[in-house]
Amino acid sequence: MTRPPGPAPRSDDPVDVADVSVGDLLSNVMKDVSTLVRQEVELAKAEVKTEAGKAAKGAGMLGGAGFAGYMILLFLSVALWQGLANVLDSGWAALIVAAVWIVIGAVLYATGRRELRRVNPKPERTVETLQQVPSAVKGERP
Repeated sequence: MTRPPGPAPRSDDPVDVADVSVGDLLSNVMKDVSTLVRQEVELAKAEVKTEAGKAAKGAGMLGGAGFAGYMILLFLSVALWQGLANVLDSGWAALIVAAVWIVIGAVLYATGRRELRRVNPKPERTVETLQQVPSAVKGERP
């Protein structure tokens, strides 16, 4: 099906399809639907990738908080051991290191938790455009 030369028809202008076979029309509709499906899949992929990146960032911070918790236990154990063995000197130094790790762990935990709360696993734009497909197929405008 070739279009006569001249300006392209506007989307709201009626198109004369009197000389076009039903097979050609169905072929064009199937091609358009196929293109629409491919575009929706690409949009969904992009949205899921963005949300996965946010989840990975939050999970990494929670992993850092877990490591900080491990370090807290390690230094508190060493501090307790040193505190009992030497009553003062090196044990207090270990307690100070443990206190620093407590602060680091708390900051990483709070930041990671906040990041994970912002993750939206639902591809919002894809859902929105898919809801418009039935009306578009019927020829309605949104």
